Amino acid sequence: MLQGQILGDRYQIQSQLGKQTGRHTFLAQDLKTGTAVVVKLLIFSPDFKWTDLNLFEREAETLKHLDCRSIPEYIDYFEVQTDTYQGFALVQSYIEAKSLKEQIENGRKFSESELQELAKSILGILIYLHGLNPPVIHRDLKPSNILLKDRSGHSIGNVYLIDFGSVQTVSQQGQATLTIVGTYGYMPPEQFGGRTVAASDLYSLGATLIYLA
Repeated sequence: MLQGQILGDRYQIQSQLGKQTGRHTFLAQDLKTGTAVVVKLLIFSPDFKWTDLNLFEREAETLKHLDCRSIPEYIDYFEVQTDTYQGFALVQSYIEAKSLKEQIENGRKFSESELQELAKSILGILIYLHGLNPPVIHRDLKPSNILLKDRSGHSIGNVYLIDFGSVQTVSQQGQATLTIVGTYGYMPPEQFGGRTVAASDLYSLGATLIYLA
């Protein structure tokens, strides 16, 4: 779709990594640094909803203030306007790793000790997010949003949490919303009512571990 195009006078699109309604995720090259980056593009399409932009802006604003080596680094956020489309772009560092979902689909089996190590790593990320002021709730923790790099020594490998498109801070919980975000099968009951607490992420982690077992 956009292969070869340069966005923001800096990021050259290489290939598409994923696609959702109104959202496209690309692997790109940062022409300023020469490094690989991920560009998430929100396009104003006929089925565009303002809640999509609100969530996209919230994701960018949240990532900008995070400092955790297990979360891809925020790099840039800007408006995109061409002859064929208009929208916004969010740029993050690229992590060369497969998601837990991909690993399971490729036939990988996790031992009990590996699942324990995974759980501890993910809990460490959640402790960081929930310990911020205000606390940050991911709201879409699932196997496809957790990356695992190749094994390193006796470790199972580095674990990364991605896709903060459903993120919410505790200070925003008082805002009534009819928008249900998250993924069925991994969402706790309260999330269906548009309300979440820090423990909601723990429910999703439990559902993820059941999927992997």
